[in-house]
Amino acid sequence: MAGEYDLVVIGAGPGGYVAAIRAAQLGLKTVIVERDALGGVCLNWGCIPSKALLRNAEIVSYFNRAEEFGLKFENFSADFTAAIDRSRKVVDRNVRGVSYLLRKNEVEHITGEAVLKGNGVVEVSPDGQRLQARNIIIATGARPRSIPPLPVDGDKVITSKEAIVLEELPKSIVIVGGGAIGLEFAYLYRMYGVDVTIVELLPHLAPNEDEEISRQVERAFSRHRINIMTGSRVTGVSDTSNGLQVAVAKGEAEENLECGKVLVAIGVQPNSENLGLEALGVETDNGNVQVDDHMATNVPGVRAIGDVTGKLALAHVASAQATIAVETIAGLEPQALDYSMMPRATYCQPQIASFGLTEAQAVEAGHDVKIGQFNLQANGKAMGMGETDGMIKLVVDSRYGEILGAHMVGPEVTELLGELSLTRLLEGTTLELGWLVHAHPTISEIIKEAALAAEGRAVHM
Repeated sequence: MAGEYDLVVIGAGPGGYVAAIRAAQLGLKTVIVERDALGGVCLNWGCIPSKALLRNAEIVSYFNRAEEFGLKFENFSADFTAAIDRSRKVVDRNVRGVSYLLRKNEVEHITGEAVLKGNGVVEVSPDGQRLQARNIIIATGARPRSIPPLPVDGDKVITSKEAIVLEELPKSIVIVGGGAIGLEFAYLYRMYGVDVTIVELLPHLAPNEDEEISRQVERAFSRHRINIMTGSRVTGVSDTSNGLQVAVAKGEAEENLECGKVLVAIGVQPNSENLGLEALGVETDNGNVQVDDHMATNVPGVRAIGDVTGKLALAHVASAQATIAVETIAGLEPQALDYSMMPRATYCQPQIASFGLTEAQAVEAGHDVKIGQFNLQANGKAMGMGETDGMIKLVVDSRYGEILGAHMVGPEVTELLGELSLTRLLEGTTLELGWLVHAHPTISEIIKEAALAAEGRAVHM
């Protein structure tokens, strides 16, 4: 006999487990089905362990420039295996935290693979258990994408999932893709002494960022002695007696790169196969489950959230979608998401943080824009930290002072997104940001200065 529920959630990543917990809070009898570890890719193989490793890399970077701070020592060594061990402990603590929250909120957890059978029935293998639900949320996430010239073998040609637990570093690595994942691993490996080359198809690293931000990142990475090949594509990879040879084409020219490993970081593809979606007639596009503003598919009672929707592959977006889906089921009226305004963060050094439109996008959309800009070299806290690589750029509507986009690169700028996002949410302008008194000395002062700069009133520039 099928167990009867108000909601079955398939997948326990930052979308799925948030959906299950919020549903339980709203009084819905809920079960969550997960074939792997609680927390999904984010907690186990992505966001969380990578930030732990990047913290290690940042500490190593200070040892590498110790003389700048008047520190001298001999025989320094950095044990990458210890860094991996620490990151796995951080993961374990987070996963146990999710497990506790599910128990606390009386969410049933079933381990297995779920398939939709129609009429609200979900079958879980391998034991064939059948769950009957009024509502189903698909939260199965995504996995690293690969391309024919770069067949992933999990050993020499790897994805972020293998890289996040790789204890023995190669002497050299080619990273294919200059987005967030590629940049974070490039910085991590370079700080531990690996010879790193990034190959990016588009003209700049961080290609989704404002071009001025991307150029700043490129300058910083060049100072880290990371080899950058933009406007380039990988055409093939082959084994050699010394490791791998990667063929890279740029225009008509082709170059062969020797390396120990290749990391493929070119985006993700949705985990929408083998769920029974075709039989139910659930609409997909290139595997992405199509949803409306309330996360509903074209099939009544079936919703989808997170990376499997193809909207924006970010953990916090999945969690926000989860809340919207569940609150809609419960009869509430949650606010629809504006995906263009979702915060984006990359945790290499210097960090990259942004939301909203780039200058080029704002102009293309027909906005009359003005720019507020401030350089980290003029910020007292940044100078004291010895971290002056960076800037902030506000893209502002000329008429009303509305913030159309914010783009930052520098130390801990990911922590500044909250203030800017809140200003946008509350329909604040550069005038209010310029009025606001920021503590001195802080990195956050760059927000005030950029807002004042947009009004032609910057003091320290």
